[in-house]
Formats: sequence, C-alpha cells, structure tokens
Amino acid sequence: MIPVTILTGFLGSGKTTLLKRILNEKHGMKIAVIENEFGEENIDNEILVQDTTEQIIQMSNGCICCTIRGDLSRVLGDLAQKKQAGELDFDRVVIETTGLANPGPVAQTFFMDDQIASEFLLDAIITLVDAKHADQQLDEHEVVQRQVGFADRLFITKADLVDDEQLADLRHRLLHMNPKAAIRVVNFGEADIKEIFDLRGFNLNSKLEIDPEFLAEDEHAHHHAHAHDEHGHTHDHANCDHDHGHCDHEGHDHAHHRHAHHDDKIKSFVYRNDRPFDPNKLEDFLGGILQIYGERLLRYKGVLYMKGVDRKVVFQGVHQMMGSDLAAKWQPVEKKTNKMVFIGIELPQDLITDGLDACLA
Repeated sequence: MIPVTILTGFLGSGKTTLLKRILNEKHGMKIAVIENEFGEENIDNEILVQDTTEQIIQMSNGCICCTIRGDLSRVLGDLAQKKQAGELDFDRVVIETTGLANPGPVAQTFFMDDQIASEFLLDAIITLVDAKHADQQLDEHEVVQRQVGFADRLFITKADLVDDEQLADLRHRLLHMNPKAAIRVVNFGEADIKEIFDLRGFNLNSKLEIDPEFLAEDEHAHHHAHAHDEHGHTHDHANCDHDHGHCDHEGHDHAHHRHAHHDDKIKSFVYRNDRPFDPNKLEDFLGGILQIYGERLLRYKGVLYMKGVDRKVVFQGVHQMMGSDLAAKWQPVEKKTNKMVFIGIELPQDLITDGLDACLA
C-alpha cells in the first residue's frame, strides 16, 4: 500500500513552502506530488521543480474537489500503473489541494474507488492554519472550518506575526473544533518529517490501528471536561463561551485572559462512559445516525468497550463511511471505558449522546 498525505489549508497558509521543504530535504524518500492549480499562474511548479527529481502531476482542470471522482482517481491509477511498470519510482504520494478545497471529497476517493483503496493508504490529512489571518478566515469561509475539522494534524504557520495571547486563543478555538488533531507551531515550513508522514491518522478499510496518543493526549488537552453527571459520562465543552483554567492544547494555564467566543458551525464533542455498549444496539443506532446526519459528520473516531468482547474495538469514519476493527486486548491494569469524538456541522449533540446512552448494556 502506497501511503498518501493530503496537505490542505486556506490560500496563503504556507502549503507550497512546506511542500518545497519536504521535496528538498535529504530524507531518502521518493515522493510523487499531485498538485492542483486554481486560477493562479503555474508558479508552484517552477518553485518546486528546480532541484528535485520528483514527479509533479498537474491537474489540468482546476480545483481537485470539483472533479474529484474522475480526475484524482485517474491520476492515482496512472501513477500506480507507471510504478508497477517501472516507469516511475516513488514511495509515497502528497496531494496538495487548492486553498479553496474541501478535503472531504478528496478523502472519500480512497474509500469509494476499490482500485484506489487496494493500492493506496490514506495516511493523514494535514491542515495548515495561518495564525495572522485564521480568525477572519474561519469566520468568513466555511471551507476553512471544514479543513480544520477533517485534519489529523494542524500546523499553525506565521505564529511570529501574532502575540502569545492571540496564539493561545487560536489554539483554544482549533481545539474546540477538532480535539483529536495534534496542534504544532511551524515556522517557514520547518516541520519535522516525522510530524508529516506515517501518522496513520486515517485508516478505514485497512486494519485499523489505534493512535497511541488518542487517549492520552486528549485527556491532557481536556482539563475542562465536566465532572461525571447522573448518566455517568462526561461531555467536552465544545460549545462553551466561558473561561477555562487550562484550555490550551499544551496544557498551559490561560485563566488570566478571556478567550474570544466564536460561534463556529463546525464543533466537536467527546462522549465518555465506563459502562460497556451492547454491540447490536450500538450498530443500529450508529447506522441510523450516519444515514440522517452523515453529510454533516466530518470525522468521528472512538475506542469502544463492548459487552462480551475482551478486546478494544476501534472505529472511525468520514461522512457515511465507517470502519471498525478489533484492537489489542484490554490489559488487567487498564480501565475499560468508551471514548468517542464527533466532529461535524451543527450536530445534535444531545440527541447523539442520549442515543449512545440508550445503547449501553
């Protein structure tokens, strides 16, 4: 399986700078880049091709999203064929989307096309966020919110152009939109290659792997979860507009200033419960939720404690496409628990939470 990384982010967020760095660094990897131009002159190509032997695949007809079903599949199919025939030599693929692209349809290509799904593994979606202009862009363009919501990792760029308080507020906002994506500050595209490749953030059809940071890092980030209520589960304050003692992803204390409240359409919430799920009830309920709210569900992910199953069940998905698999056994020292993260557009949190409660054994 050839791993694929999708690089997204709004216009001017620094995608080409990061891509140029990836291509020029001596890391020993052979990378094929699928790039799409959108209305601009073909400057990126000239920047990128100077001193690399990598193949740049230009998509001739504009935005990846508009023609995703045919075009991206065809380009990936051509790449795979040429690799098999020995005409091209590459280890992985990076897709740079236009700044105006919604990454959802790009990601779906890897699960809807059987041929592509058998040859390529979608490794992760990385979203770049311009610290200087992020608030305005998030307020004005839903596509920027979608780019954040789909991300497995968020890189904040141009952080040197804002002060510490603005940066903390931006982290706080991003964390509420997408609590499962690790947030890193990168300067001038100088991200460690290990932060970009082989993240395994996005596995549906293949054997699912648990991101080891998924449970640990999230706990660290969510000091502001409610205490257990009468149902025995906790909710993340995805929609709150008041101060928290420690809301920063790094766990720093920012109680000294108020976070600006943004009414983002894309929000997240976390469901936790220590009681096991009834597998049949849960399957029926999730099936119904995906049918009704699938288009509004951007990403969802969870580690589940199932009645009668001695192993963790991992599930995750995008829109209506969900994958689940058995993972490692629960260890005697581990606390068996359910933890699910939902990221979407104006999701009915109470309805989903109550429905999940009803699925408990």
